[in-house]
Amino acid sequence: MRRADEGQVVVEGCARGGRSAGGGAGRRHRDRRAGRRRPVFWRVPATAVQVAGLGRAGFDVGESDAGAAYVVGDESVAVRLRALGYRPSYFDTVYKDLPAGSSRAAAADTFYGGYRTVAAQEAHLAQVAAAHPDLATVYDLGPSWKKTKGQGGHDLRAICLSKKQAGDCALSTTSPKPKFVLMAQIHPREISTGELAWRWIDYLADGYASDATAKSILDTTEVWVIPIANPDGVDVVASGGNSPKLQRKNADNSRGGCTGTNIGIDVNRNSTFQWGGDSNSPCAETYQGASAGSEPETQALEKFFRAIYPVQRGTGNDDPAPATARGTMITLHSYGNDIVIPWGFTQATSPNDAQYRKLGAKFTASNGYVVGTNRETVGYDTSGTTDDFTYGALGVAGFTFEVGASSGTCGGFLPRYSCVDSTFWPKNKGAFVTAAQAAAAPYRQ
Repeated sequence: MRRADEGQVVVEGCARGGRSAGGGAGRRHRDRRAGRRRPVFWRVPATAVQVAGLGRAGFDVGESDAGAAYVVGDESVAVRLRALGYRPSYFDTVYKDLPAGSSRAAAADTFYGGYRTVAAQEAHLAQVAAAHPDLATVYDLGPSWKKTKGQGGHDLRAICLSKKQAGDCALSTTSPKPKFVLMAQIHPREISTGELAWRWIDYLADGYASDATAKSILDTTEVWVIPIANPDGVDVVASGGNSPKLQRKNADNSRGGCTGTNIGIDVNRNSTFQWGGDSNSPCAETYQGASAGSEPETQALEKFFRAIYPVQRGTGNDDPAPATARGTMITLHSYGNDIVIPWGFTQATSPNDAQYRKLGAKFTASNGYVVGTNRETVGYDTSGTTDDFTYGALGVAGFTFEVGASSGTCGGFLPRYSCVDSTFWPKNKGAFVTAAQAAAAPYRQ
């Protein structure tokens, strides 16, 4: 892990749900005639137990309702479901058409109406550090899978924002200020999340001189932002241009002979904490990898978290983080309008469940999202996730935000770019502020 020169970053060179669809079948037939295999939603009648089983089996389960789950995938996924005895029915395409009025010739560093590429995000961090040397420091956290293989790739990058005094924005577990980390796009296709990270950075850095809340946060807190936690995957998504590719995993193609967006390991199932409860099928969307922490992206993230947060709870699942524990973390995902709290790997609640729900209620006051465990929100358990790691291994109050609704213009994996400013940022800005303000004592709200 190394710090980039302040003001300068070297750029290395050379789930959920669906919506009702009038005419859906007709669109499907048109897509077939065009030779496309676009992922769609399949409505799968299923009990709650069966929904959980689908998730464990590696299906990309989005939202579930009283009698069904919605599974993302092309027609080969429907074939697999039928082979298991399910009766999937076509629901709707997960793609949204390019927003009306958007330029078909997007800028070179954007795609799908304005969403930023990895290169744009990297340049943005460098620009912020150069413009605000008293507030911003950029770090390289470690390489992506492709970079470790000499196939291009990127370093994962983080920016620390604080009014810098002695000891601030260092990779230290004993630095004086409490820390809040916001992380985005560990699942690359969840494209609105990287844009929220971008706006949060600008709000703090540009607002320090004129916004009392931004000034107060940076005077008292270290705010760390990882705008793209899976850069190789984001490259795959952006390569689709106006029809972004739905890459969920990283770019590790070393197992299973998978093709297209089925390659890779789900970095949000690869954590070293409670790893091993998700899919062992390399081509599954929730493939957990061959071993805990096998992926360089996971290694970089966990090394970073351990570098800035001390261990603040015992090793037992029932050991609570003490009231004196510091630190908050939000990992941004889409979609579902949920605030997910530990545990994910078990149906049991965490020993800090009551404190989690109190802080979650403060977030909800801003964004209106539903607070609950994985089972209470998405309807199934997960293992090897980032929020379980930061809480379980370190005692940090880690949350997952599922940004956006399951339907409508601002719903799904690929909402219109305009939704970031019209909906997602206004809803979540206050929640991010609350998380930063709570970093000093998240369990004493």
